[in-house]
Amino acid sequence: MRDVVGTWRLVQVCATKEDGSPTAAPPYGGENAQGRLTLGADGRMMAILCDGTKTMGDGRTREYLSYCGNFTYDGRQLVTKVDAASDLARLNTEQVRDVSFEEDLMVLRPPLSAYRGIQEQRVLVWEQMAKV
Repeated sequence: MRDVVGTWRLVQVCATKEDGSPTAAPPYGGENAQGRLTLGADGRMMAILCDGTKTMGDGRTREYLSYCGNFTYDGRQLVTKVDAASDLARLNTEQVRDVSFEEDLMVLRPPLSAYRGIQEQRVLVWEQMAKV
């Protein structure tokens, strides 16, 4: 089983509709995406994602998401019991991510969710920065 413990940097976000066709990546997944994921050997995790554009302009707002909690990893799924989050709807939920590896990159696939009124899956690709 590959070890997920460490600090990871977001390198790519892809979004697909329920039928598998591509859709626009979320603002935190564009060319200015920033994200960090820390998975500790103690079973605690934190994830932070945001649109890293320096100046938003034109009345745009910066998309930002963060949450943390205790996690388990069984070699196939990463499950986090959320105990703090920027989106209060995530509190006390289990965030489930299927985990795979493509060479040195970790790919996290959440279940389908509704975004902008469309069922889609946002796949996040992470590069390990450091072991914790």
